[in-house]
Amino acid sequence: MKTNVKTLSLAYVGRQALLTALAVAVSVALPQVCHLLGAQLGIGTSLGEMLLPMHLPVMLAGLLWGPWVGTMVGLFSPLASFALTGMPLPGMLPFMTVELVGYGLCAGLLSRRAMPTVCKVLVAQVAGRALRAVALLTAVGMEWTQLPVSLIWTSITVGVAGIALQLILLPVVVRTVRR
Repeated sequence: MKTNVKTLSLAYVGRQALLTALAVAVSVALPQVCHLLGAQLGIGTSLGEMLLPMHLPVMLAGLLWGPWVGTMVGLFSPLASFALTGMPLPGMLPFMTVELVGYGLCAGLLSRRAMPTVCKVLVAQVAGRALRAVALLTAVGMEWTQLPVSLIWTSITVGVAGIALQLILLPVVVRTVRR
C-alpha cells in the first residue's frame, strides 16, 4: 500500500494546530481563574503575578509537543489573552510575549534531550527571563517604554511561587502524560 505524504503532512499540521489552539485556550483560561480567585481572596490580579499561570501551558506545550508548538503557544497566548481580556496590560504585552516565546521555544528544543525534566524547565525559565530582560533593556535604551528596569528583578521575586510551581508540577505532568 502506497502512503500519501501530502495526507500525512496535512494530518501532522492539523494535529499541531489543534494542540496549539488547545494550549492557547488553557493559557488564556488559567490566568482568569487566578484573577477570579484573587478577587475572592481580596488580592486582585496579584495571585496571577505570583503563580504565573500562563507560563505553565506554554512550557508544557514545548516539553510535550516540541519547539514549533511551544513557540506558537508562547506567541499566541498573550495576544489572545489581551484580545479577549485586556490582559496583560498593553505596556507589558510585548515583553511578556518575548518571554513566553522564549519559554516555549527553549522547552521545545530541550524536549527530546536526555536530561531530567526539571532541568529542562529551569533552563527554559532562565532563557525566557533573559529574553524578557534583553527586550526590556533594549526598549528602555531606545526610549520605547517608560517601564522601570527594576521590573526585571521584581517580576522574578514576585513570581517565586510560580517558578517553584513550574519546577514541581511540570515534571510530574510530563511524566504522567508520557506514560
